[in-house]
Amino acid sequence: MTPIAPLIEAFLDETLARQRGVSRHTRDSYSLSFQLLFMFAAKRLKVSPSALTLEQLDVGLISDFLEYLEDKRKNAPVTRNVRLAAIKSFFRFLEYRQPAALEHVRRVLAIPFKKTDQRLVPYLLREELQAVLDAPDPATRDGIRDRAMLHLAVCAGLRVSELTGLNLEDIDLSSMSIRVLGKGRRERTLPLWKTTGAALRAWLAVRGRVAAPEVFVNARGEPLSRWGFAYLLKQHAATAARAHPGLNKKRISPHVLRHTCAMIILQATQDIRKVSLWLGHATLTTTEIYTRGDPTEKLDAMESIVPPHLRRGAFQPSDKLIALLKRPS
Repeated sequence: MTPIAPLIEAFLDETLARQRGVSRHTRDSYSLSFQLLFMFAAKRLKVSPSALTLEQLDVGLISDFLEYLEDKRKNAPVTRNVRLAAIKSFFRFLEYRQPAALEHVRRVLAIPFKKTDQRLVPYLLREELQAVLDAPDPATRDGIRDRAMLHLAVCAGLRVSELTGLNLEDIDLSSMSIRVLGKGRRERTLPLWKTTGAALRAWLAVRGRVAAPEVFVNARGEPLSRWGFAYLLKQHAATAARAHPGLNKKRISPHVLRHTCAMIILQATQDIRKVSLWLGHATLTTTEIYTRGDPTEKLDAMESIVPPHLRRGAFQPSDKLIALLKRPS
């Protein structure tokens, strides 16, 4: 039996970090996928996660795990595919580390990805967004921090990992801009709205001197985690829903704020290239999802089209008696 713990440690530290040089955000995403898998397997097999073996992570267990993500955790198929991609990457690493388990590895690598629906991106309307931004209490330290986080998340369209990983040295309030290290190690500089700059100044004034270099920290002076921000957003969304009940029907996540920023930029500029640069996308193909969700472009197209005419004619109802006799008995 082959212990899984030293293998996963070697994969994360040696292969991902040192050899492939992936970013911390990518490594965190992989770590979360394995954390969910190992907790599921440990509960299913009634052993501790550190006692799991490679042989126990067979096709049946991994398939059950993927079903668990969708059925119990209510993850979308795209999230399921992200978890499966991490698992497959680890098993491709095992092809060279554990040649004796080659057949076992190949069966796992044969698990197919699930087809996903290309749905319209969810985003907040202007009045809904304003209600969420107004939810934190600016009379408290936490409220000042949360207000700055929410404004920055919307203004810059940051991924949650980019927001929580933002350092003090990345902010330049004199030029009203921030520097972001995004996905794929792509660096970009983004301007700040005046309101966002004011919110950041207010937070930095009360943040205090803490050891953590990250901009946003919790009450203990430790960096705020992505789960911490998601929890705070959920609380503020519930507060905003009291003024706008329609928010109760929307699932508001950190990525919804990113989508909202994209729609604001698209509607303001009508230029998908600027949206792509703002969000830090590698290709325009990724950004095209926002054009499907923006109705203004369709309205502009409709106004420039000469529609075909309707054939004239008038409807003549049939005789009431004949219609009565034609009714099925």
